[in-house]
This record gives sequence, structure tokens and C-alpha cells, in this order.
Amino acid sequence: MTGRSTPEVAVADLARAGFTQARRAGSLIAAALDQMDADTDEGALISDLGAVADPNEAALGLVRLVEHDADAARLLSVPGAGRERVLAVLGASSALTDHLVKHPEHLRDAADGSAPQPSAIVEAVHGLSGRAGADALRVAYRRELLRVAVTDLTTQDPLEAVPVAAAALADLAGAAVEAALHVARNDVEDADRCRLSVIGMGKCGGRELNYISDVDVIFLGAPSEGADETEAMRAATTLASAVMRICSQATGEGSLWQVDAALRPEGKQGPLIRSLASHREYYQRWANTWEFQALLKARPIAGDTALAQEWLDIVQPLVWEAGSRDGFVEGVQAMRRRVEQNVPSAEADRQLKLGPGGLRDIEFSVQLLQLVHGRADETLRSGTTLEALAALRDGGYVGREDAAALAESYRLLRALEHRIQLHRMKRSHLMPTSDADLRRLGRSLGERGEAERAVVQRWRSQQREVRRLHERLFYRPLLQAVAKLSPDHLRLSPEAARTRLAALGFRDPAGALRHLEALTSGVSRRATIQRTLLPVMLGWFADGADPDAGLLAFRRISDSLGTTHWYLGMLRDEGTAAQRLARVLSSSRYAVDLLIKSPETVALLGDPHGLAPLPLETLVTRMSAAAQRQQEPADIFQAIRAVRARELVRIVLTDLVGGGEEAEVRAALTALTDAYIGASLEAARRIVEQRRGAELGIELIVIGMGRLGGRELGYTSDADVMYCFRPTPGSATGGDAGADHGEQASEVVTELHKGLAGHGPDPTLELDADLRPEGRSGPLVRSLDSFATYYERWSAGWEAQALLRARVVAGEESLAADYTALIDPLRWPEQGLDQVGLRQMRKLKARMEAERLPRGADPRTHFKLGLGGLTDVEWVVQLMQLQHAATVPGLRTTGTLAALRAAWEADLVNASDAQVLRESWQLASRLRDVGVLWRGRPVDSVPSDLRDAEGMARILGRAPGHGADLAGDWRRQARRARHVVERLFYGQQMPTATTRSYRPTRS
Repeated sequence: MTGRSTPEVAVADLARAGFTQARRAGSLIAAALDQMDADTDEGALISDLGAVADPNEAALGLVRLVEHDADAARLLSVPGAGRERVLAVLGASSALTDHLVKHPEHLRDAADGSAPQPSAIVEAVHGLSGRAGADALRVAYRRELLRVAVTDLTTQDPLEAVPVAAAALADLAGAAVEAALHVARNDVEDADRCRLSVIGMGKCGGRELNYISDVDVIFLGAPSEGADETEAMRAATTLASAVMRICSQATGEGSLWQVDAALRPEGKQGPLIRSLASHREYYQRWANTWEFQALLKARPIAGDTALAQEWLDIVQPLVWEAGSRDGFVEGVQAMRRRVEQNVPSAEADRQLKLGPGGLRDIEFSVQLLQLVHGRADETLRSGTTLEALAALRDGGYVGREDAAALAESYRLLRALEHRIQLHRMKRSHLMPTSDADLRRLGRSLGERGEAERAVVQRWRSQQREVRRLHERLFYRPLLQAVAKLSPDHLRLSPEAARTRLAALGFRDPAGALRHLEALTSGVSRRATIQRTLLPVMLGWFADGADPDAGLLAFRRISDSLGTTHWYLGMLRDEGTAAQRLARVLSSSRYAVDLLIKSPETVALLGDPHGLAPLPLETLVTRMSAAAQRQQEPADIFQAIRAVRARELVRIVLTDLVGGGEEAEVRAALTALTDAYIGASLEAARRIVEQRRGAELGIELIVIGMGRLGGRELGYTSDADVMYCFRPTPGSATGGDAGADHGEQASEVVTELHKGLAGHGPDPTLELDADLRPEGRSGPLVRSLDSFATYYERWSAGWEAQALLRARVVAGEESLAADYTALIDPLRWPEQGLDQVGLRQMRKLKARMEAERLPRGADPRTHFKLGLGGLTDVEWVVQLMQLQHAATVPGLRTTGTLAALRAAWEADLVNASDAQVLRESWQLASRLRDVGVLWRGRPVDSVPSDLRDAEGMARILGRAPGHGADLAGDWRRQARRARHVVERLFYGQQMPTATTRSYRPTRS
């Protein structure tokens, strides 16, 4: 059809069809139509061109083909799948377009969409040598490569087609090497003296090759039957060199790719050909970690298959033993970091392969997991990344969602790499920067509209996800622990497990084995994952003082949570969660009891911020919000207690494995109790108001006393409290109204006690009001005026001492301020403590020592009431407060250690005595808490049972076997403290404060 042209109005149509250079494209299409059949449908042709990755390049390629070859013009005049396949190639690869122009006889191969035939490459060089053989090899290879590209470019799902194309490209590469070997044998004299095998490595070995990539190989040589070994190895070396040259050099038909033998033993410095014996010795004695990682993908691709199998029989067992090497995991991790550091800074942000979030992140993650777990699980021993990833998923080593995300990202990154390389058949792993290249890339993967922007966003999103998963999987602490186990221990066979359990210190190996069988038997995913976790966790259980209890607790928690979607995955994937859980379960019955009641709180171990105690304000907000969502009184308090239970677990876990300091733990327990009482008081008030049908006319506060007031709570400390109320401003006072205010307050407090006494997931908190005025015989709740009257008329000296630690923990702030103003003069008297008061205080202390110590308790070992114990230290500090708080502001604190520091700064106690008192108080407090953690109930003295003492010592961070030292250590500390107490409390009058009390705090 001569003289045909594209009308002006068609320019807009071309632009809508995807042409960015519409006028030029119109001219090209017109020129092509001039060469094509007269009845060619112009609209259909434009539509077909507009569907490809780059319509502009496709139009140019179309003109070149139809002007060059009449058969091409006829073939491309016919609409249908054949034309669509050819145009897809023209729009995606200028290099293959050049090939079709040079070899139009291959156009039919592209149009028919037939599968590649690797064997055709070998057949094409039959009987050829030299340049003729090399040229024939290239032409045949490009023909089959064209078939791969056509299938790849016309698939409905480009990502799903990636492994198919990669495997086909690897097979073509193997066939090309085989063909090169045939040509080389025709060129090399004495070639018949040797046997030669070519082992594919890297992506070629794993059948996941790119369009353009070095083909990594190892050459194996051996003498033919009857041949001299030296001459044979020399001939094999010549033959291998010829193969490399035939594949790599450029001829009139272009070039293929480099054949790289640098992965051989000793790399480029080593001989190109080694005997099997030399290979065996090298890999057994000298090979580095990375070499075994590289051998994971080894696969025969050409030459003598029997020789290759002999070599595989040597190296494959060594590959799966490499994971047991000392420092193996750390070595692989270090190598990945080196690879990343060596990426040029100008390229790092565009790297699809080597940079952060690139292909190497996925490949290294998968290979490390394979090499560690594949020692005992042969299903993981695939050299293909996606196959190995699927096996890791099916084996429970990688979560389903993580595996799916990695597989999708791998396909996308490889698809991007393929499309980039396919354009000009140049080796590249960099994302392009020009809009035209990005647009073609995006459209080739199905993006339309702003394809250049869409493809970049898609890539960046996957890049971030890959990096996140890589860091979680590749640096998983579980890997290092698994790598240290023998394959027998990994398989958990009954015999190996029984022996190992006894060696680890399990007291009842038979019972432990029953737990293991219950946890790991079956084919469920839960059992599969636990078969991975438990061989390692057994060692972690043994790090605690009671591994049997730890394993039993793990079974109980796993029975509760094993079917949840997050529990076992968290233990496998999230940092040190599994190790921490094992330590907790084998070290603390108190923690086990809490976790059994609230097993979902195990999730705190997998949260990066899970072991940071929450601030008071957050606790109050969460408890109040939980209460507000409920209506029934029992449900309200249950909701508050559920929050408390979770936060108590958090504190315990922080104490056991999170590195929490003693003071931080006491502060966290106090903040939790403050919030708990505050939210419960608010709830109790709401319940009473709902019951009465009206707002209450009172302000009400809860006053913390003792360790609660001093912010020094332990795990089983009671909450010593008092309650104070007053009518709200404007409410009626006096007569029946005054009585009603008292009834309102009593009703709220009664509701509070009732709510906190109910059953819940947390240990019950006892509210002890015995320190109130008149003790148990006095009213539970008093008005502020009643407190004022009592303190003015009847208050005893011990009550002023008790008020030293009084602190309002909940209720209205205005009443709290007025109550605090009321008691400050009593606890910090201006005249200090006179001699009468001092004698009374000493007499009361002596009476307590004689009467309050439990029957049978040893005063030398009792943490609280014993000689040098908590009470001794606290009374010395409180005596100094009563005598000097009026003149030493630092003593006006409810905290024992804070007051002791202020006394030292004011020279009321010397540094040595202050240190002894502080250390004794801290050790006694810590031992009480550690005793609770270990036994799950209060411990008042160093236990006589050596196992209990050992358990407490382990929690304290002492080395195994030092539990017996605990009693002696406490006695020595307590004796020192008692000497100071006897001198300061029972001896001469306390020193007088100096002006040094106002200087800056000493460190």
C-alpha cells in the first residue's frame, strides 16, 4: 500500500495508545505500512504496538524488520498472537531486535512462541571447530534465548514467570558450555587423554540465571582410562581454558558472557584444574566459610557426569557440616556486611542486587537458614532460592507471611533485573534514572499511566520490606544457637534427647522426654516449629536453676497459645524472645504463675519496647479506659486487674531478663500500684454514684503508708493505706448531711476493698489500713477535720514516725495538698525529737525486736525484722528525719534511701556508715524480691534448702554453684549494718546537722 500516511488526527490516538513521540511514531508506522500487506488493519497494529513496553522502539523495530525482509512484512501484517509476540520483543529489547534484523529466519521462532530447546545449541556445533564453531554457538544460543524472552515478555503475570525464565536461561547456559566443550575438543590436541566436567555455581548452578550474567563454574579433570595423569591434567587445563575463551570472546556474531572460574579452590590463584583428591583435601582442610555457602548451589552443567557425581559425593556432605563450624553464623553475617560496604556509594541507592533491600539480602538470608537447619533437614537442600524459601516455609523455619513477602520481593527484583538487562543485553543491576527507561521498565511489568513513578514506588516498597525481613531473619539469635548443636541434637531422636537432657542437668530426663514428645509429635505446623525451637531451648532451660520446671511451663503455655498465629513465630523470629522465655520459665515460679494466668503476655518478649515499664500517666489512662468500657461492677474491676496483670508481667520480665535496676523495679511496682488504686478508686466511686443515682458530695483520697508511701514496694508487699474525705465545696455539712458524707466515703471504700479482693489474673493486692488513727478499732475512713482533731489531741509518737512515709497516692489533688500540709508539722517537728521521744522510740524498737520476730525465725537471717535488716536501717533513718527534717530539707522525703543520702550530705552520718546501711537495705530488699520470683511466695530469710538458694543466686546473676554462699553473704552484710545501728540508734545522741546540708549533691 504505497503512499499511506497517518492522518494528523491520529496523533492524539497514538498518544493515548502509549506513544510518547506520537508524530515520529506516526511516520514510522506509515513507513511500515508501506511495506506490509495492503489490507493490514492500521488501528489493530497501533493497538498491538501500544500494548508493549516501549511502543516507540517497537515501531522503529517494526520498520527495520519489514524493510529488511519481505517474509517479515507478510508475517507481521497478520494480527494475532504471533505478531503480538514479535512486537513484545521489539518493544522490550533493542538487542534482540538487532538479532532479528540480522537473522530474520528466527522471526518465525519468536512468532510461534515455542519452548526453548537447549539441546539445539549442542546440535548446532556438531563437527565444527574454531571460529565456525564459535559463531554457530552464538547464533543457536541467541535463537533459543529469543524463545525464552518471548515467553517471558508475553506472560500474563511477569513475576510468576521469573523462576521459569531463570531456569530456562540456566539450562541454555549449560547447553552453551557443553557446546563450547564440543568445539574445544575439536580444537585441542590430546583432548581424548582427559575427562572434563563443568560444575555450574552461583545462579547458573541454582537454575536462576539472568539474561546477561557471568556463568560461574568449577572445572573438574581426570585422566581417561590408561592415560598419564600429568598429561591428562595438562590437557584438561587447556580444554577448560578453551571453553572459557570460546564462550567469552567476541566474534562476528557477538559474544555470550564471561565464564568465571574464580569460585574454584584458592580462587584465581589456584590451578584451573584439580584432581578429586586435591578437591577433597582442600575442602576438608582449607576452605573458608563462604566457599561452602557457594557450593550450596553447585550443579553439573556440562561434560563428564560420572566425574561430576564423584565430586558431588565428596563436597556435599562437607557443605552440610559447615554450619557446625565455630563462628560460622557470624562469618556469614560479616561477609554480607562486607559485600554491602563494597558497593560504590554512587550506586548503593540504585542497586537491585548488592545494596540494602536487594537480592543479596534475600539470598544470604535463605542460604544461612539452609546451612544452619539443613544439617538435620534434607528438605532444605535446594540450590534454588525460591524452592529453598518454600521448603523453609513448609518446615516452619520462616513464617508463612514472611516467606510470601520475600518470594514476591525476590520475583520483583529479578523481574526488574531481567527487563533492564534484556533491553540492550548488557549486564546491569542498577535501576535506571531516565524517565524513558523507567517508563519502559514499568510498562513491561504491567504498569500503565505514570508507569515510571509506579515502578519506582513499587520497588522502593519492596526494598524496605526486604531489608526489614533480612535483618530479622539473618541476624536471628536462634541461628547461632542452632549452629552450635550437633545434627543428632537437632533431630531430637529419643536416644539423643535422653542423653542430652541428662547432660544438661534435667533431674527427670524421662519426664522431660515425655514433654518433648508431646510438643513435637505430629505433622502440624505447631509441632514443626517446636522441633526447630526445642533443641536450642533445652540448653537455655538448663541455664536456669530448674530446667524441668521450665520445660513443663513451656508446654503449658504452648498448649494455651500454640494455635495462635503469633506465638511460635515470635519465638522463632523476634530477637532473643525464645531465649528470654526459657530463662524466665526455668528461673521464676512467680513469673510462670503470672504467664499461665495471662499467657498472651508472652508477646511482651517479642516487642522491642515490651520490657520498658510504662509511666504512671499511661497506666492510669489504660486502666481508666478499660474500666469505662464495662458496666457491671465485677467486670469493671476485672478489666482494671487485667491491665495490672499485663503490666506486672512486664515488670517481672524486665527484672528477670530486661536488665532492670533494683530501684527501677521498685519504682515501677509502686507506679503500677498507684495507678491500680487510683483507677479502682475512680471505679468504686462511679459504681456508688450509679447505685445512688446521684453524684457524691465528697472529696476522697487514699494515703499510702510504709513501703507504698516510700515508693519501695516489692512483689508481695501489702499496700498500707489510710482514707481521708471531706465534703465538696458547696455541699451541705453538719447534721444528717455530715453523717451522709461519711456514709458516702465508707461506701466507696467498701466498694474499693470488695473490688480489689475479687479473683483476677493478677495476684490480689491487700489494702491494709491498720496504720490509721486508733488502728483497727478506729473508723476506716475519717474526715480531714477528724484527722486534724486526732493528731492535735491524741496522736502517739509512733504515729508521727509512721507519717514519715505517708504519701497521697490517689484522689482529689486539693484534698491531698491540705492533708499533706496537716501532717508535715507532725512528721517534721520544728524542735526535733526530745530525749523523752528518743527513749520511747528506742524502747519501742527494742520491744519490736523481742516480740515481732516470728517464732522459730533466726534474727541473724531474717530480712525484715532481723539484726541489720530492713527495719533496723529504716528506724535509724527515721530517727534522723524526726530529729533534723525541720532544718535539713533533703530529709523531707518518704523514701528511705533518699533520706539516708540527705543525712550523709548533711554530715548526720559518715560515708562509711551510710554505705553499710544502704547496701544492707538494698540487699535485704532484693533478696526478698528474688525469693518471691524464685519460689512464687514470700521469702523472709535465706532458705536452708540449697536448691532454693541456688535458684535465688541465679536470678541475682551469680554463677552456677554459688547458692551456698548466699546465707554467708547476707550474714556478713547484716552484722556490719547491725554494728552501725547499735551505734547510731542505741548509742550516743545523733549528730547535729551542719550547713553542708545545703551544698550540691555529691555523686
